[in-house]
Amino acid sequence: MSKTSGPQTFATEQFRDAAEAVARLHAIYDANTGLLRDAFRAYSRGEEPAKRVRACYPYLSVRVEDFSRADTRLSYGFVDRPGSFSTTITRPSLFHRYLTEQVGQIIHNHHVPVEIGVSDTPIPIHFAFPDGMHVEGDLTRERMLHMRAVFDLPDLAMMDDSIVNGTALIPPDEPHPLALFTAPRADYSLFRLKHYTATGCEHFQNFVLFTNYQFYIDEFIRIAYELMQGDGGGYDAFVEPGDRITLPGGRARGAPAARLPQMPAYHLTRPDHSGITMVNIGVGPSNAKTITDHIAVLRPHAWIMLGHCAGLRNTQKLGDYVLAHGYVREDHVLDADLPVWVPVPALAEIQVALERAVGEITGLSGYGLKSVMRTGTVATIDNRNWELRDYREPVQRFSQSRAIALDMESATIAANGFRFRVPYGTLLCVSDKPLHGELKLPGMADAFYKQQVGQHLQIGIRAMERLRELGLEQLHSRKLRSFAEVAFQ
Repeated sequence: MSKTSGPQTFATEQFRDAAEAVARLHAIYDANTGLLRDAFRAYSRGEEPAKRVRACYPYLSVRVEDFSRADTRLSYGFVDRPGSFSTTITRPSLFHRYLTEQVGQIIHNHHVPVEIGVSDTPIPIHFAFPDGMHVEGDLTRERMLHMRAVFDLPDLAMMDDSIVNGTALIPPDEPHPLALFTAPRADYSLFRLKHYTATGCEHFQNFVLFTNYQFYIDEFIRIAYELMQGDGGGYDAFVEPGDRITLPGGRARGAPAARLPQMPAYHLTRPDHSGITMVNIGVGPSNAKTITDHIAVLRPHAWIMLGHCAGLRNTQKLGDYVLAHGYVREDHVLDADLPVWVPVPALAEIQVALERAVGEITGLSGYGLKSVMRTGTVATIDNRNWELRDYREPVQRFSQSRAIALDMESATIAANGFRFRVPYGTLLCVSDKPLHGELKLPGMADAFYKQQVGQHLQIGIRAMERLRELGLEQLHSRKLRSFAEVAFQ
């Protein structure tokens, strides 16, 4: 079968206005995904198309000869060498604000138009249904097998992270990447987010808290409901798994998820997506990598790990805070993507926000903060029962690294933030001291959680509010840029 054309012909055009450029991306994407949805509905009724059905993503490109710029303070919105740069685009309605900002910066910094057209990258039929419709639901096995002959299906070969990892090999006659993620890679993650968190990707906010304990989620829910019983406190909704939405005044619509997903997400939303999302990632570096791999395509402004850790120093007390300024990475899940010799630096904006939030919530300041918080190296390990080995060897490594705390997720969250250029941070709470005979036993743990979780979460929320006040330009760090960085942050 030969290829079909799109529902209408879109001529390639150049734009010097960001709003007009993004509007054209909307038009192309909406028309081409609409064609695919209509064709699939006909196919599901048993109709056989005369031709193979194919529609492609829109693309955005720019050509720059003079790459100098007047303002060198920003970490995004410019290219650092002459040439052509391009990326495919998906879900412009979801990324509307982001695309308008990024395109506007390109036009402003280089005084050149951007080009919008239809790429040759096909849209997989599954990704043409943004609401997550299961397109095979009403098909026989034979019709499902025949789909590949009629439609393009997701192709994992087009969804790797070579751009993010800095390993992409660009042929001399091809444009350089303009963004970290291609459209198929972004679409794949948007669909996986719904699977893992039971909330739609449109609800995710730009400030994300991760935790490894349900106690924190329970407290986040309590705070959110309290806000929604009033005027919202600056938030316009609270979204829970199953996309149940509670509005200010206590009005609710939708039903909660029948069962919680692997990593449930909760969202205190604001109209500009500057609210707070909280995700219970559970235990282990694999979950930490999985969820950050997918949330990263939404280009959040910051993510922070709030969790419990083992205190490694005898001078620490249960309930003390640990502000990570370095990481020992023994999680192993990112070894192939980010070699362990790559340093993962502390980011000043995040560190300052967390330290000041601890001071505000505890009422302590200056030297007094040292009585409840210590800054130092956090070791992350993939073996939860490391204590059951002959632990003299890991303890020696931890001592040599000057580690003050041990957990299973923080270095993964930070390393993936570094890899994806998402500002990151870690504030942990000491819940046990296994090297010093203070183990996490049920009775002791319950009392600890009741006392400490509320304060810890309030600190995390306040830190995110501080980061929101900073603004996009100050928050995104130039130290996360690679030698040949893409223009879109």
